[in-house]
Amino acid sequence: MSGTSESSAGGITLRDIYLARARIAPWIRRTPLVASASLSAIGPSRISLKLETTQDTGAFKLRGATNFVCASGDAARARGVVTVSTGNHGRAVAHAARRVGARAVICMSELVPRNKREAIEALGAEVRIIGCSQDEAEVEMQRLVDEDDLALVHPFDDPLVIAGQGTIGIELLEDQPEIDTVIVALSGGGLISGIALALKAANPCIRVVGVTMERGAAMYESVRAGRPVEVEEKPSLADSLGGGIGLANRFTFDLTRALVDDYVLVTESEIARAIRHLYWNERVIAEGGGAVSVAAVLAEKVPNLSGNATCIVSGGNIDMAAFTHIVTDDASR
Repeated sequence: MSGTSESSAGGITLRDIYLARARIAPWIRRTPLVASASLSAIGPSRISLKLETTQDTGAFKLRGATNFVCASGDAARARGVVTVSTGNHGRAVAHAARRVGARAVICMSELVPRNKREAIEALGAEVRIIGCSQDEAEVEMQRLVDEDDLALVHPFDDPLVIAGQGTIGIELLEDQPEIDTVIVALSGGGLISGIALALKAANPCIRVVGVTMERGAAMYESVRAGRPVEVEEKPSLADSLGGGIGLANRFTFDLTRALVDDYVLVTESEIARAIRHLYWNERVIAEGGGAVSVAAVLAEKVPNLSGNATCIVSGGNIDMAAFTHIVTDDASR
């Protein structure tokens, strides 16, 4: 896929991202960009890690959710908010809603790990477990929008959410102006399209690489098909990347097709290897979905990787029992 030099796409502009940055600045952390000697040693590229694991909720999702809730203001407080989530977005919405005193209902499937459900409940949100897939949970979310008039905070396909995630791109440009490639987890497309909008507005030659798991790669399969398609949601170490993109997708499908240059699929063993590598070599705790960018580098699957590259380590909300098992698996190290 080829990038674009335009500063807007899908009705979302660079100005929207800067407005989001000002709006959420009091509520989110500017996350660190750290050089990775261990990953840089693999090849000719100088690789850094953007550690969204250091957000208060442990993942990048806090940016988009906070932008939506803050922009909605009194309406969000009066109506309450609802979303569907594989975990991190729900936790972010619960956190943002709690800050402004709004009711929050989070719809999730049975595939969401217990630790993520409990973290949301601890923030005072109501969790509803519906069905065995993100798509089934989305039906309950829509019912609450239609019948209870709750405000929908979409996990990715919303201009305010996309602009919030795009603030990562602004930080990258400020911290590493000569960036050549950014490697980003690909799920519903909110993260990668927001970052790509910001980066390519500054320099359309910056390469954006989307990485997702082989199991249930909804956006990848949709781009291949030329339209949003349904995929079977399967258990994966990258559980936060699960779920469909919506057959009526309004923004992120077109943005992803326009702005993402390359796509990489990683296996479950490659994801586990990345989790281990980040812990033992970088002292970073990452969940599977947060580690896929590093998995692609370790597997040497990123094409034409050179110059200054950044891996977005997008989340660290992994079940610690599962994490301990992965990082102490001596046979795989």
